Amino acid sequence: MEDNSKGIEKVYHFLNDAQTYYLATVDGTKPRVRPFGTILLYDGKLYIQTGKVKDVSRQISANPFVEICAFMNGSWIRIAAELVDDDNHDAKVAMLEKMPSLKQMYSADDDNTQVLYLKNATATISSFTAEPEVITF
Repeated sequence: MEDNSKGIEKVYHFLNDAQTYYLATVDGTKPRVRPFGTILLYDGKLYIQTGKVKDVSRQISANPFVEICAFMNGSWIRIAAELVDDDNHDAKVAMLEKMPSLKQMYSADDDNTQVLYLKNATATISSFTAEPEVITF
């Protein structure tokens, strides 16, 4: 197991390079999975972004435990984590600067933009040709 800044950077780069990952939440007793592309490493934390008006935001508020999965170049990553809502204005600005296409729908100053960071995360990078690598942060 790895528990350091290099580990979180490796997870960030995997998700960033994959461009699309899948976020799984719980809606009551039903699983819900959808594609995401927002990822930001900011102030030592790994952030995602959504809108507070979306079902996914409501689901995370009710149950913050999620899984993320992405596949790239014959390897895949699965991350189990708790998402923490962070109303930090600077984190919102950083996310929108990194993902400028979001500025058409979101603003760091609106009441809808939501950034959340992964807490107590366990990421496992796997492939058919190597032993799994487990990273915690």
